[in-house]
Amino acid sequence: MAGDLDGLVVVSIEQAVAAPYLTSRLADAGARVVKVERPEGDFARGYDHLVHGESAYFVWLNRGKESICLDLRQTPDCALLERMVAGADVFVQNLAPGALDRLGFAPERLRADYPRLITVSISGYGDEGPFRDLKAYDLLVQAETGLSSITGTADEMARVGVSVCDIAAGMTAFQAVLQALIGRGITGRGRHVAVSLFHALADWMNVPYLQYVYGGKVPPRSGLNHPTIAPYGAYACRDGKAVLFSIQNEREWVNLCRDVLERPEVATDERFSLNVRRVANRAALDEVVEGVFQAHDRDAVVDRLERARIAYGRVSTMDDLAKHPQNRFVTVDTPTGPAKYLAPGALHDGTLPDFRPVPALGQHTEALRAEFGGAARAVAE
Repeated sequence: MAGDLDGLVVVSIEQAVAAPYLTSRLADAGARVVKVERPEGDFARGYDHLVHGESAYFVWLNRGKESICLDLRQTPDCALLERMVAGADVFVQNLAPGALDRLGFAPERLRADYPRLITVSISGYGDEGPFRDLKAYDLLVQAETGLSSITGTADEMARVGVSVCDIAAGMTAFQAVLQALIGRGITGRGRHVAVSLFHALADWMNVPYLQYVYGGKVPPRSGLNHPTIAPYGAYACRDGKAVLFSIQNEREWVNLCRDVLERPEVATDERFSLNVRRVANRAALDEVVEGVFQAHDRDAVVDRLERARIAYGRVSTMDDLAKHPQNRFVTVDTPTGPAKYLAPGALHDGTLPDFRPVPALGQHTEALRAEFGGAARAVAE
């Protein structure tokens, strides 16, 4: 099946996670993505070697791309990059602040020379403000945006277990590039898209921000318990496995007590008869719930919750996730063999795209040097 972005050419000087996330989604949609790597390669290639010698991050985020190694300290390689950019629709970079300008590829210069070009810069803190020159990595930005202050238990802050700031920036950049392409289709002109890890994640922080600014409320860290609804949290069962369930209204509370806890009298206990009282008496409430759950294995508790139509989720381990019956998988070729991994979240007309291989370092260098060795291609005004 042809991709929606077939014929679109993307050149990306990229590394790590955020920019590769953007370009991997463009590649999935059919775009031709040329990944420019340093001679030693994108450092994400070395994050681990757990996918039969390949990095898990790199396998996830670099399918469908062509890899060329360039040394941009050398004039001939800069000239080659110029020729590639001249024929591109989108140019992406997430180098250190100021590095691209020093190489002579400032976005304003590129767009003056190539008016249809969409330039994309992904940074830690954006192009303006007192932090614009700071280096930024995912966990640093989790802390800087305040995400860490509302994540974890009452006793200790915690890192979100995936690179949420990088991923948020990559998702934001993907949305912005698609918008820019639609705009170019109307006006005929490109634009510059600037995305930062800080601003992408700060947007996701708007609910706690608004609660604090307008209501003076600081969301408490509550582990796997909801801070303002009870019972809504994780409870261990007899086999040591946990289930997380949610009560959203008083009807569900009555059903839980009658059909899951098999203690209907708890529903009318004065301490628990309204949500605000259950929250205020959470310790006593947890003691009641735990007393029942710890008498049964998780599968039995889940059966009760399902029959009572109470929303629940198993607290899955990585082993549980690997075996989860709801999974969709894709298989992608890598330089060391095929890798099977979890599919992207969106289906188009019930299907996933054809995923092209993950490139070896510099796999396409010779072919791309030959292709772009001559004069720059003319760009339509």
